[in-house]
Amino acid sequence: MTTISARIGLTFALVALSSPALSATPEDVARAALARSPVVDGHNDVPEQLRSRFGNDFSKFDFHDMSPTSTQKGGKMHTDLARLRKGMVGGQFWSVWVSTDQSEVSAVREVTEQIDVVERLVAAYPKDLMLAKSADDIEAAFRQHRIASLIGMEGGHSIGSSLAVLRQMYRAGARYMTITHSKNTPWADSATDAPKSGGLAPFGVAVVKEMNRLGMLVDISHVSEKTMMDVLDTTAAPVIFSHSGARAIDGHARNVPDTVLARLKTNGGIVMQVLLPDYVSEEVRQWEAAKAAEEARSSTLFKGDPAGAAGAVADWIAAHPRPHATIAQVADHIDHIREIAGIDHIGIGGDFDGMDSVVDGLGDVSTYPALFAELARRGYSQQDLEKIASRNLIRVFRATEAVAKAKSGESPSNQTFGS
Repeated sequence: MTTISARIGLTFALVALSSPALSATPEDVARAALARSPVVDGHNDVPEQLRSRFGNDFSKFDFHDMSPTSTQKGGKMHTDLARLRKGMVGGQFWSVWVSTDQSEVSAVREVTEQIDVVERLVAAYPKDLMLAKSADDIEAAFRQHRIASLIGMEGGHSIGSSLAVLRQMYRAGARYMTITHSKNTPWADSATDAPKSGGLAPFGVAVVKEMNRLGMLVDISHVSEKTMMDVLDTTAAPVIFSHSGARAIDGHARNVPDTVLARLKTNGGIVMQVLLPDYVSEEVRQWEAAKAAEEARSSTLFKGDPAGAAGAVADWIAAHPRPHATIAQVADHIDHIREIAGIDHIGIGGDFDGMDSVVDGLGDVSTYPALFAELARRGYSQQDLEKIASRNLIRVFRATEAVAKAKSGESPSNQTFGS
């Protein structure tokens, strides 16, 4: 009798588990994944927003809620503590970007000031934020239910072509450096500038090797395809693309071509999927190019009449509405990266607070669960989603730390630019 009852109980249990009413929804799978492995976002420009909007004056804002910025020029910011929590973000690389339109000496000073801003932000909100400088620190922040706050330098101009400055930036807390930004450095070519070094110059090779020795993540978002290849030929550690997509889906030069994606299987690196509409949607990219052409045409037709030129462009926009980038298109990028490189080579790098427009349904940092639900809807498992959210990034970080440990007996490089 007991055996029969047990069998009946098992049958009911199996039926219950298979019942659609009790099946996990894509939203359930996404939230379960992010509860176990919160998002570590590879790129956020809040430090630049604090500089440009508030002059780095912390008395002028409350980072718990930045909604009052909706009345400011530039519109509402994408990030604050409430929305980071809602978005299940457990770690954030804060970008300490400064403009490339200045001398390298000025850039070094401003980056130092921006690193100071990140440290001050963390100190001002200790219950929510924790300064993180290692993979262990990220996981410790997870356990403490705080948001691991890491520092990423966006652009090699930040070191003034000096390995000594690079080492000091690492000591100050920077844990990745993007080799270039939108313009070439004297030692590496950008994706959006005319080639000058033919990829990575000899001093650039020294920079990558010194980053390996230090344990600093090598970020090759923004660099030219030749620079990507040269870095992959040089580095002993996995690379990251802190905020890029797949060029096969959107042809922007900032995105990663398949030839490079294929090499990530051997290198071990990751592409942290960007959410900037120009890099997500080919339709948006083409529209932006057409708009730029119309602006040039109108400027020529209405020489000496800026109001007339502006009116002509406005008429063109009214006749040609801007397309919308979608969550589905973001997921298409991730699908493609998985197809070429594999599930172990994907992360998230939103670029929030560094863009003027957003993907529909991904308007700020609170919306990450919607993206993960879309991936679950496409058949990504909870384990897959956990890897994309943060496990892949943490693995890359640990591998980079292991390379640095293996090189701990090496002396700092004495190479100087031009030598």
